[in-house]
Amino acid sequence: MTTVLITGTNKGVGLELTKLYAGRGDTVLACCRDPEAATELAAVAGDVEVHGVVVGDDASVKTLSTVLGGRPIDLLINNAGTVGPDAAAQNSYTMDFDGWADTFNVNTMGPVRVLHAVMENLKAAGAAKVMTVTSQMGALSLDVVMVHAYCASKAAVNKFMRLAAIDLKQDGIAVGLVHPGWVRTDMGGPNAELSAAESAAGVAAVCDQLSLENSGGFWKWTGETHDW
Repeated sequence: MTTVLITGTNKGVGLELTKLYAGRGDTVLACCRDPEAATELAAVAGDVEVHGVVVGDDASVKTLSTVLGGRPIDLLINNAGTVGPDAAAQNSYTMDFDGWADTFNVNTMGPVRVLHAVMENLKAAGAAKVMTVTSQMGALSLDVVMVHAYCASKAAVNKFMRLAAIDLKQDGIAVGLVHPGWVRTDMGGPNAELSAAESAAGVAAVCDQLSLENSGGFWKWTGETHDW
């Protein structure tokens, strides 16, 4: 049995990851912005602790660190994210700069905030893992000409976590990135290829195979290596 901390658990892939790990018998520290409104999350069976965390807010993330104390965490899944401003306001011709800044705050700096907040918890676990749910739209090898602010934020977190994998290997912490696929969520829309449960199962399988030997990797939810 392991302890897993997951962000963005009130819906979509994060909610399904919570169900999956709780169903395995693991302890899940399920983080979301508004626990009182997260009725589906509250109904998940198993050893699930719900914590109110806003990944884009320094004070909120620091509070989580205080609440956790020195408790070991075996796996951190950075799942919380945002698509950013309206698609018509994040392109090469026009940009909602405040919205872009918020997108970077949540998608790029949010995972780093959480990683820093629980660093000692990860070290305490021994052989801990950190998986950040990113997107193929952040890959420089794939030119998707849409939602430029979102794409840029994911490219930035990809680079940070690749560097973090080098740094944290000395602490015995493996770091990876996973593209969850095109998922039927609020972000992915109703015509997407995968259900949230299918995506979560793939993400969990990628987490299972993450190790110090392949730390710094970027994978698809299928387990295939993703081009950078």
